[in-house]
Amino acid sequence: MTFRIGVDIGGTFTDFALFDETAGRMAIHKQLTTPKDPSLAVIEGVDLLVRRENVSVNDIAEIVHGTTLVTNAVIERKGAVTGMLVTKGFRDVLDIGLERRYDLFDLRLVFPPPIVPRERRVELDERVLFDGSVRQKVSLEEARAGIRSLVDNHQIKALAVCLLHAYANPEHELAIRALVEREFPDLFVSTSAEIFPFLREYERWTTTTINAYAQPMVDRYLANLEGGLRKIGFKGILSIMASNGGTVTPALARRYPVRMLESGPAAGVLMSAHHGRTLDLPNLLSFDMGGTTAKGSLVRDMNPLKKYEMEVARVHEFKRGSGLPVKVPVIDMIEIGAGGGSIGSVDDRGVIRVGPHSAGADPGPACYGRGGTAPTLTDANLVLGYLDPGFFLGGGMKLDLAAAKRAIEKNVGKPLNLALDRAAWGIHEIINEDVARAFRVHASERGFDYRGCSMIAFGGSGPVHAMRIARKLKIPRVIFPVGAGVMSAFGLLASPRSFEIVKSEVVFLDSLTEDGLAARFAPLVKETTGYLRASQTAAKDIRIVRRLDVRYFGQGYELEVTLPEGDEAELLRRIPELFAKAYESVFSISFLDQRLEIAAWKVEAVGPLPPMRTGFQLGHAGASKSAQKGTRRAYSAEQSGYADFPVFDRYALKPGANVMGPALIEENESTCVIGAGDRVVVDERFNLVADIVPEAGSA
Repeated sequence: MTFRIGVDIGGTFTDFALFDETAGRMAIHKQLTTPKDPSLAVIEGVDLLVRRENVSVNDIAEIVHGTTLVTNAVIERKGAVTGMLVTKGFRDVLDIGLERRYDLFDLRLVFPPPIVPRERRVELDERVLFDGSVRQKVSLEEARAGIRSLVDNHQIKALAVCLLHAYANPEHELAIRALVEREFPDLFVSTSAEIFPFLREYERWTTTTINAYAQPMVDRYLANLEGGLRKIGFKGILSIMASNGGTVTPALARRYPVRMLESGPAAGVLMSAHHGRTLDLPNLLSFDMGGTTAKGSLVRDMNPLKKYEMEVARVHEFKRGSGLPVKVPVIDMIEIGAGGGSIGSVDDRGVIRVGPHSAGADPGPACYGRGGTAPTLTDANLVLGYLDPGFFLGGGMKLDLAAAKRAIEKNVGKPLNLALDRAAWGIHEIINEDVARAFRVHASERGFDYRGCSMIAFGGSGPVHAMRIARKLKIPRVIFPVGAGVMSAFGLLASPRSFEIVKSEVVFLDSLTEDGLAARFAPLVKETTGYLRASQTAAKDIRIVRRLDVRYFGQGYELEVTLPEGDEAELLRRIPELFAKAYESVFSISFLDQRLEIAAWKVEAVGPLPPMRTGFQLGHAGASKSAQKGTRRAYSAEQSGYADFPVFDRYALKPGANVMGPALIEENESTCVIGAGDRVVVDERFNLVADIVPEAGSA
């Protein structure tokens, strides 16, 4: 037998999915994250899961791992002490930034501080011009002295080498890398031409400094993880999820930790796209809410939307430009601080505020009984009756209802003179409004009309809130997949090996020949396929996707064009047509007589999709003999008070079964809250398909 395990580390819980490829059976597990050393929860959880399922560790062919470790390190500034070598005259680029205000009317505007402070940046008297020619050769003696100064005076553990126009000619950066590897072997080094060979030095250098900043931590974490897995007998392949939705080897993860940003959340979006393909739903809104954050992503024509820039450590959640820009291939998503651990409080205006601060896994919500006293969303959902205090994690973790009540009454109810149920409902509903507002902005900025599509809802908290959020967005249907509480772990198992490279080189399209087109793509194809071949992917199984960033001459920003299969002559002829379509889809018009420039060249090498059946069975214990387990008093938005909700055991619901709301449908890792009048059908793949009944008088 062949088994594979997906592991997704969240801020509160670590999720596990064990897939039996032969039988098409999945077993899942969820346990609290260990914040001081996340690898401990991974190792303990894998060991517990295989023992529980009577599986030999020797039969585990692969463990696929996703984590927000790098994201959290940047936000919390828990990375390594990092230094920087920079071209003379450009030491202050990280402070100057883009000279763009993200809020024109805020007189107290602040930005996140650079990863490398000014005193740890050393200038080098070198200069490569924009065309790659060398005006001033780098002095390795000067570089050696600069590095020695950073090591001796600042005790740096990592070094970012960021030279002007290194994307056009990496000769100087490569020479410095060789120097570091030869004379400073304990120092981690990242060069901007290797991490992101792209023009626009500010974005390239922030990306490189973040990569260097995270390298020692990721190396240490992966060493602990690999060592711990070996101790429990694991001899298979360990794969790490990257932010673009593909997986890489631990060696590549150590080399490019910046590509691990958002690795866990990307897996859930991939699984949403997988469900879209199996259910023939081309356009979807993917909604994932866990213990710390809520994520929303758009799937168009059965493919998740992707972008090549993201921001981390934003000072203001919704304001673009208030964070550090990172240039990596990433699944496009909106993320806000709204999850089960989000803390509710009363702000200076005398209204309820929920998040972005989270109680996390330690101490966690008040109801966890681990010392937490702040009221959280999980506490509110428990008080509202949506969660069963005796059935949390399938009964594996008991919740303290009295502690949840005390926390909400003390911190929200009494300050606002609200009854307990109204205070708890306020916490619950504010999160719904925050998430819905964020999704509206995200979709409108991308020209995506979600009102005719379906929502895929998952995560430990997602099914509790999905129906209310969908109703606010006027989305007619919500789908709760099998194992919705740990679906990101499932998505890890549906992720192919992949690696992508973006390289800048500005070329006029009308000056490009067939040989020139082929020559520019050839080294990128060789490099990307080389990474996959090193991970034991056969050459015949590698698919190459070529893309171009194109713009009209004189424009400052580009649009991406994906090139179809075909010879170079055919591609050259079709590029103007493809760009015109892309331009028109965004701006409604296109100017076909304008000269075109190619600004960037992109190549993605993709391995085969892992085997993932549709309609797999979920292993579980203790399913009820009948679908309805009983009833529970829970808060009804329609009645503005508590009512009797039928409670159903999801594991006992068979294909074709119908459930009418109001209802609570429980599984071990989450609860689906169904509103009054809404109708749920179990499809042949055991998904819960919920149709929302429009409110009276609504259009």
